[in-house]
Amino acid sequence: MTDPAQSPRPADVEPSPDPRPRTADVFVEESAPRGQEAPLVEELGVLGFTVRARALPARRPIEQLAWAVLVVLPLQAFLTALGGKAGEDAHHGLRNAVRKVLRRASEAEPSTGPSAEPTGESEAEPLALTPTTSPTVVLQDPATGIRIILGPHLDDTAYRALRALDLTRITQGPVRYDSAEARWLSDVDEATSR
Repeated sequence: MTDPAQSPRPADVEPSPDPRPRTADVFVEESAPRGQEAPLVEELGVLGFTVRARALPARRPIEQLAWAVLVVLPLQAFLTALGGKAGEDAHHGLRNAVRKVLRRASEAEPSTGPSAEPTGESEAEPLALTPTTSPTVVLQDPATGIRIILGPHLDDTAYRALRALDLTRITQGPVRYDSAEARWLSDVDEATSR
C-alpha cells in the first residue's frame, strides 16, 4: 500500500477553486438606456462571476452620482480573475466593456462641459455628478467599501496596472489611476501617509 502523501500529484490536476461563490451586482438607473450594462455583465461572466443586473429608481439631479454603472463585487476575487485571464485579453475585454458602457451613457445624457474625475473622498460625500463630471464605472467591494473608479480616459497601461493592483496597500477609497505617476492610488491614503 502506498502512502497518499508520497504519491505524485498529476500535473494536469488543478487546485480546487475557491468554494465561495463569486457574484457581482451591477446597478444602473431605471432611466438608463436599455442594455447599457450588457458589455460589463458579459465581461464579468467571462471572468467567472455570476452577475445580477438591477435597476435603481431614478434619482433627483442633486442625488446623482458620477457613475453610469455601479458594480458591487469582491474586488480581490475580481483582480485575481482579471490577472489570471490569459494575456492581453483580460484588460482589453474590461477596457472595451467599460468604454461601451460609458459611450452609451454619454449618448443618453450629453455632457454640458469639460470632464473632470470625481473624488468621492468619503461615504458622506458621494461621487457627485456635476456638469463638469463625466460618468464612470465604479467597482465597489461589499466588505470594505473600497471603490475603484474606471473612467473613459483610461488607456491600456492603466488596465495592465489594474491587473496587478495590491489591495492590501489600500485602506480607503476611492482608488483612481494617476496618469502622471502611472499607478493606481487612493488620494486619501496618500494624504494620510505623508
